[in-house]
Amino acid sequence: MEIKWLGHACFLLEADNGIRLITDPYESGAFSGAIGHRPVTERADIVTVSHYHLDHCHADDVKGDYKLIDKSGTYNIEGVHIEGVKSWHDNNEGKVRGKNIIFKISMDNLNVCHFGDLGHILDEEALDSIRPVDIALIPVGGTFTIDSSEAVSIINMLDPKVTIPMHFKNDRCSLDIDSLDGFIDMFKNALRPSGSTFSIDKESLPDESKTVILRPAL
Repeated sequence: MEIKWLGHACFLLEADNGIRLITDPYESGAFSGAIGHRPVTERADIVTVSHYHLDHCHADDVKGDYKLIDKSGTYNIEGVHIEGVKSWHDNNEGKVRGKNIIFKISMDNLNVCHFGDLGHILDEEALDSIRPVDIALIPVGGTFTIDSSEAVSIINMLDPKVTIPMHFKNDRCSLDIDSLDGFIDMFKNALRPSGSTFSIDKESLPDESKTVILRPAL
């Protein structure tokens, strides 16, 4: 599997057989230009949307005759198994920012968990519903989502083999959220590939949990 971070909470997952899945495509320029990443114009067979805020639900630019998944439940598409788990966009059961869907994506014998705009620590029932997790794509920026310390708590509970942080302030995202610095301080041995992609298969999963820092492609 190849994982490509397009930007913000948007990833392109490409299976060995060529099936392509895009998570949470953003609207370029949303929120008065705070989402400064270029438009998501990649081709996809599947698009997942965790919730309907402009930085997570703009599939209009995505190419291809894709299947859109924006509800919780279980799906099997082109050999990809997807489970959408209900959660909240805040720590007050959605009363502030509404609902969020965590997507567990099983592709190439790997379990990838995309947490969307998760805003709270997960209880044991929710954790059990998404275990096991090989690769975690998790927000760390705080304010609108869990922050870096809360992300670390979830990582410690789930023990994924690979963690890739997302949804943080950088030179292409000026939302009023934290940068990656606080998260990185907790992971001194983080891997930093030279670009936006990370390739992995079941056999190459690390024995000990690793954090991988990607650069946005767009």
